[in-house]
Amino acid sequence: MFCKKNKQIKGGFTLVELLVVIAIIGLLSSVVLASLNSAREKGRDASRIGDMSQIRIALELYFDDNESYPAGLADLVTDGFLPVAPDDPTGVAYSYAISSDGLAYHLGIELEGSGSVLDGDADCNSETTPTVCRGFSTETTGFLGADPVYDLIP
Repeated sequence: MFCKKNKQIKGGFTLVELLVVIAIIGLLSSVVLASLNSAREKGRDASRIGDMSQIRIALELYFDDNESYPAGLADLVTDGFLPVAPDDPTGVAYSYAISSDGLAYHLGIELEGSGSVLDGDADCNSETTPTVCRGFSTETTGFLGADPVYDLIP
C-alpha cells in the first residue's frame, strides 16, 4: 500500500518573522527621525542667520539716516527700515544693545548647532577684546558673545 503523506502548505508568517520585521522598521524610522531633527535644527539656525543679516542691513540704513543706532530693534519697524520684526523660530528674542554714544551695537542670538558660521562671528567679549567691543560687557548687553551665540558688531 502506498501511503500518502499529508502535506499542508502554511500561509502567513510566524510570530518571530513578524517581530523581526517590526524591529527593523522601528530601527530605520528612528534613524530617519534623528536625521530630520538635525535638518530642522540646521534650518532654524539658517533662518536666524538670515534674520541677523536683515537686521544688520536695517541697522546700517538707520545709522545712515540718523547718525546713531536705534535704542531698540522695534524702532527699525516703526521707522520703516524693516517691514516686521524678525522672529526667532523658537520665540527667543534677539539680543541687542547699543553703546553709550550710540555709535556701536552688539546683536546676537544663540544657535542650536555648532558650525563654521560661529568661527566668523564677532565673539564680542569686552574682557578679551575691549577695542573691538567698544566697552560692551555682559552687564551692558545682557549677553556675552561667546559661542554658541552668533553675534555681530558694526
